Amino acid sequence: MSLFTRPHQQPDRTEGGAEPDAGTETAGPDGTPRAKDDDDTGTGTTDRDTDTATTAAGADTAATGPDPDATTPDPDPDATVTAKPDDRAGVVEARDGSGGTVRGAGAGWFGRWLRHPRAVRGVSVGTTVLAGLLVVFALLVPNRIERIEFASFLRIPAEGVLLAGLLLALPARPRRITAVVAGAFLGLITVLKFVDMGFYQVLARPFDLVLDWILIEHATDFLRETFGRTGQVLAVIGVIVLFVAVLVLTTLSVVRLTNLMVRHRPVAARTTLILGTAWITCMTLGLQLGTVPIATKGNAEFIGNRVEQVRAGLADARVFEKQAAVDAFAKTPPDQLLTGLRGKDVLFTFIESYGRVAIDDPAMAEQTDAVLAEGTSRLRSAGFASRSGWLQSPVTGAGSWLAHSTFLSGLWIKNQQRYRSLTTSDRMTLTKYFGKTGAWRTVGIVPGVRRAWPEGQFFGLDHIYDSEHLGYHGPYFSWTPVPDQFSMEAFQRLEHGRKNREPIMAEIILASSHNPWSPIAHMIDWEDLGDGSVFHRIKKEGTNPAEVWKDPEKVRAEYRKAIEYSIRSLTEWMERYGDEDTVLVFLGDHQPVPTVTAGDTGKDVPISIVAKDPKVLDRVADWGWTDGLKPAKDAPRWGMDKFRDRFMTAYGPQP
Repeated sequence: MSLFTRPHQQPDRTEGGAEPDAGTETAGPDGTPRAKDDDDTGTGTTDRDTDTATTAAGADTAATGPDPDATTPDPDPDATVTAKPDDRAGVVEARDGSGGTVRGAGAGWFGRWLRHPRAVRGVSVGTTVLAGLLVVFALLVPNRIERIEFASFLRIPAEGVLLAGLLLALPARPRRITAVVAGAFLGLITVLKFVDMGFYQVLARPFDLVLDWILIEHATDFLRETFGRTGQVLAVIGVIVLFVAVLVLTTLSVVRLTNLMVRHRPVAARTTLILGTAWITCMTLGLQLGTVPIATKGNAEFIGNRVEQVRAGLADARVFEKQAAVDAFAKTPPDQLLTGLRGKDVLFTFIESYGRVAIDDPAMAEQTDAVLAEGTSRLRSAGFASRSGWLQSPVTGAGSWLAHSTFLSGLWIKNQQRYRSLTTSDRMTLTKYFGKTGAWRTVGIVPGVRRAWPEGQFFGLDHIYDSEHLGYHGPYFSWTPVPDQFSMEAFQRLEHGRKNREPIMAEIILASSHNPWSPIAHMIDWEDLGDGSVFHRIKKEGTNPAEVWKDPEKVRAEYRKAIEYSIRSLTEWMERYGDEDTVLVFLGDHQPVPTVTAGDTGKDVPISIVAKDPKVLDRVADWGWTDGLKPAKDAPRWGMDKFRDRFMTAYGPQP
């Protein structure tokens, strides 16, 4: 144990030349104070003339030996602290065994703490243990929350074994550089795993290093619109602090463990060899803890997948350019386009997050089936027939604009890069083809849009009604600016109900079923909608999203209610305002987040066509779709990008 020494005042001499107590300060022959060691060996003396301090025999540095690869020993975080008196009274200079010094007031808290080497060593050992746990966590943590289990952290990581062997083999200076770089890189990988966890929870896929940066802006916008400006700022600050903390702590931890291995090189070398042999054995025999393999090379595979993802992302632009150049209707004369719908009002309506789970999940099926059956019956009583099938969306959880553009363009828009390429091209969309004929006025009802939307011009819409132009004066429902029932009534008031008008093609995007589904509106008498002020009371009656999201079952229940509300808004509008010349096509844009789908990664969404004129549905009789608003489980399933061409073929000139 190292000895802490500090200046003392000259003690009072005892009467009769009595000897002082053992372990207390005594005077030397010249009157200079002398301090005795704990073991009373007399090795811990203080010399005022030289102002130096000596440590007990067998100090840590001598015990462990010098680093054979360096002229200067590596820092020893676990070494016992030694101290010497400073020239200034009451100030202690402490050495931590790594060559560094720490100064503190002898009478202060830090000075008193330095006088207890046992406590100092305990803190040092504890810090080393925490550093080891952090490195093991970073090496073994999966990038998906559902894969995190206790057995995940009992594996042997190949990357950790190889890194330990490399650090032991390198000379001092390259070793230090490698330790810093490896720690920082391990921190970056850990941060990326955390980001993946979030993406899997919302989009059921990992973060794309090339194409997903734009989604960060969308995420912050969602936070502001859902939890307010304060919630957004706090969340962003928290993410930044976490990012920096992970990078710094993993780097410091790897450096600390490296120093420990070097000081105990024989033990570290044997341990590394044993772990390497165990890894090879477990990998060869396929040994597992439950369903978790003991030997893992997960980080190498993780990095390899990311490299391949980046390569594919960079090449995707060229692939998409070739796909976009093909358009079967590009040379079709306008008078031969969509002839089977001339004179009809055609409404393409997207229901946010209306996925297959709302129909197939046993926890929701009964209630959703009842709403669809009721809607089918009421529409049939009003003279309407309907057919339904399935489409596969390019996204799940979020990314509605990618699904909308896929449906309208006939191209598979699976990422933001493709979306930007599409909206800056001259590709003809379904809405553009309606406009090209000159037979329809094209409008957009987009209550979820709250700022400039230049893409609206690309889609060929003559007029766009966003959340500020629907005449709504009620409250937001969490993310949703305008309840669906009011949006449909506004469409009737602004466009569909006008007299002496031309036929309308409308793109309508209903937003009430947008995450987080709390609070949600409910149906009221259409005559009572007014300017939307009535929804203030309805919102107060709703649920609190902070409470709902504590329980996945409550989330699923609120999601189901939101989908039911959107379906009722559409079917009641059709029953109330639809006529012989109204054709409604409505579909979901994507499945909801995994919290609702319970881990199901399917991307199917329902689609229905509703019309009173039997000739409209006769055109799609060969599609094999199911009668009514609920598609059968085995109903045809197409990619969402196939709908545009199939629809235009069905309603084009007949052979």
